[in-house]
Amino acid sequence: TGSPSLRVSPASVLLGLKAVEEAKTDEERTAALAGVREQVVETLHDVRRLAVELRPKALDDFGLAPALERLIDTYSRRTGLEVDSHLAGLEPRLDEPVESALYRIAQEALTNIAKHAGASAVSIVTRRTGERLTMIVEDNGTGFDATAPAEGLGLVSMRERAELLG
Repeated sequence: TGSPSLRVSPASVLLGLKAVEEAKTDEERTAALAGVREQVVETLHDVRRLAVELRPKALDDFGLAPALERLIDTYSRRTGLEVDSHLAGLEPRLDEPVESALYRIAQEALTNIAKHAGASAVSIVTRRTGERLTMIVEDNGTGFDATAPAEGLGLVSMRERAELLG
């Protein structure tokens, strides 16, 4: 999916450990251990960051609109793309599984836009009509053939999440 990834790979940690094993002097071993320690600390920070991004505390504490606003702000700072958002109909709070699914769909859509679209404009609009909530994520990027087989899991996971919600 489009979820952020770890900056340190397990392979790099294993290579660091191999360097520790192969060190010929105490100085080499100390330097190699320091490198592995740094990689492990960075990985722990990444895991915490990923956990927050997958299910941000703002979603639990304040609801979908504030969580999406924070996602949009973080996305805009990271990518340089301004996101025009009109988030309506998100109060009263939706059921937890619905809010989680909509958050993850928006997150995946924004990730796909950043990776593939070459867009200069992005918008997210939500609205509620009775029991039906609609979320539209648009960009002015290059587009894609929606009927072509998906190359990644992004569109598939968004479609599955939406279908599970009905």
